[in-house]
Amino acid sequence: MKRMKLFSLVLLAGLFAWGAFGGNALAEEVVVGFTGPLSGPAAQYGRDNVAGLELAMDDINKAGGIKMGGKNYTFKLVTYDDRIDPTEATNNARRLVSRDKAIAIFNPVFNTLAPLMQINEQRGSEFLLMAYTSTPAIDKIQNKLTISIPPPFSAYAQAFADFAWANGWRKGAMVVTLGAYGDEWRKEFKRVWTEKGGEITADQPANYYTETDFSSHLATALNGKPEFLLIGGPSDPTGLVIEQARNLGFKGGFIMVDQAKLNYIVDITFKGDITKMNNVMGVARTLDIGPRDLMQSLVERFTKEKNLRSVTSENILNYSAMRMLAAAMQKAGTVSEPAKIKAAFREILPMPIEENPIMYLGMQETKLLVPGTIQVIKDNQYQTPVQYVWWTRSEKEFQKIVKQMPPYEVTRRMLPLEGYAD
Repeated sequence: MKRMKLFSLVLLAGLFAWGAFGGNALAEEVVVGFTGPLSGPAAQYGRDNVAGLELAMDDINKAGGIKMGGKNYTFKLVTYDDRIDPTEATNNARRLVSRDKAIAIFNPVFNTLAPLMQINEQRGSEFLLMAYTSTPAIDKIQNKLTISIPPPFSAYAQAFADFAWANGWRKGAMVVTLGAYGDEWRKEFKRVWTEKGGEITADQPANYYTETDFSSHLATALNGKPEFLLIGGPSDPTGLVIEQARNLGFKGGFIMVDQAKLNYIVDITFKGDITKMNNVMGVARTLDIGPRDLMQSLVERFTKEKNLRSVTSENILNYSAMRMLAAAMQKAGTVSEPAKIKAAFREILPMPIEENPIMYLGMQETKLLVPGTIQVIKDNQYQTPVQYVWWTRSEKEFQKIVKQMPPYEVTRRMLPLEGYAD
């Protein structure tokens, strides 16, 4: 409660001070852009990203924005729908830079991020690309003006495999969504699992965006008598996969890729019936990815102010990314030079937990460093989450990181990840 009160006081103090000097009427406006899916099958995913950015801007602007060189700046979000079409995303980005004068653009899908990375360094029309994707491939592309926000899903693949192995599972099957993201996930998990000595008995990708009956995929996957299924895509159809697998008699466990969300499936797909989610493992529910008092406060605000039925990590991590972006601009002393703004991220991190509820701890090239947190539902309850620091190589370095992190009910482990902890 102390942290939550301090967080509120920080915002209110800034708001009071700003009001005393004439309010936002004197502020200049900084445009931040978003291009992503706002219609079609992935629309909810896009809207979740936008809601996080909006709430962060609401808080920053109400507290007076940022100040530099004797000027005050507030933020405006301009959004365009690209329906995950690379050409549309590229056109949107050009429009955001040339017409709307956006200095930073958020995008949440690797299929559209890759072409945006081909244009964001062009002289005279540079912009900072804020990439919300867990695909490790993005961190292998050389680009000086890109920042990658969530943990790489390779960290989750390793963490899930470790947990499954410790649980005594040796045989698994995969029914994961089609597409580049699902293909990479299946490839990475199979690599990690077979290197441990485990077996993948079947690989049955399905189109989670168009299908509702997964029984044929599941029947084939279950023929090999797996002890667990790796599943996932958008949360709603992932819930259908779980339900249909149980109806086919499967009594084993489920591991969900990071796109699917435990709390969304419990709250929305299964209307609060957690009994249908026993023995399911995935990315930790929103309340457990940070200190409970701060998470509870944010969840309540998202629910009330953005009318969300279920608050996900997309909401929270985009909120945090926008808070960091504003702080980096202030530190860099510019709202118009993307290279300097990106460089300032290293200087502002880690931010005090009262200013940014998710503890980002640093930056490597394009990748922001934030732990990956997983959780399992067992006996009708969310179990204690396990948080993995994936960029440290030594125990000494890991313990140094742990000391910077806020205490709450979580188990923390080191998980050196190839390509990041070298």
